[in-house]
Amino acid sequence: MSAEITARSKIRPGKRTNDPEGLRKRVLDVAEASFQARGYNASSLGDLMAAAGVTGGALHHHFPTKKALALAVIEGRVAAAVEATWIAPVLAAGSAREGIRSVFEAVATELEQQGFVRGCPLNNLAHELSLVDPDFRAALAGIFSAWREAIADKIRADQQAGREQDTDPQRFAALAVATYSGAMSMAKTTQDSGVLRDCLNALEHGAASASSSKGGAKRRRRVLIGQRSF
Repeated sequence: MSAEITARSKIRPGKRTNDPEGLRKRVLDVAEASFQARGYNASSLGDLMAAAGVTGGALHHHFPTKKALALAVIEGRVAAAVEATWIAPVLAAGSAREGIRSVFEAVATELEQQGFVRGCPLNNLAHELSLVDPDFRAALAGIFSAWREAIADKIRADQQAGREQDTDPQRFAALAVATYSGAMSMAKTTQDSGVLRDCLNALEHGAASASSSKGGAKRRRRVLIGQRSF
């Protein structure tokens, strides 16, 4: 969802600025774009400073370490992207399913117009950083949790309106998030956004089938009990 690092108006190294908030925002802009395009590990502080046009002292005043910068990107920019792309549209939709469908379609259309897929910023960083550091893992998990809870809350609102009576809010939310995350990973790997629509169709048909076959699900559960997992 973020573009490559592009040419920006730069401050000459050593030149003072009276806009510390603007400097901080510029560093976050550059870091967000680089983490999305290249990944956290491949984004050196030197490259980020050069792209943002800031000195090491100015950078470290706002972000003492590269980890601190990454956490600011995760907790500020990535969380905001999930809020804007997913949470707000779903909560504003007529129903949870309508909201989810609109998000899948909007993202697929945007990617088709863009002509390439860099993947979901949250998903990308989760793959790269979740096992690296507990602070990264907690920050990323918190965003996933808020995303799932927003969808579950919408399902509960639908139930209060007389819909989705056979839907488990938490399980449906987990399935929707997992479907989107997996679809974005596949779209990034194949550079084909069409997989988003394929996965949306599977999600809609699969959820509908699950809601209409509760008895079958119970029978399947009994069959699965005692089987070994690998």
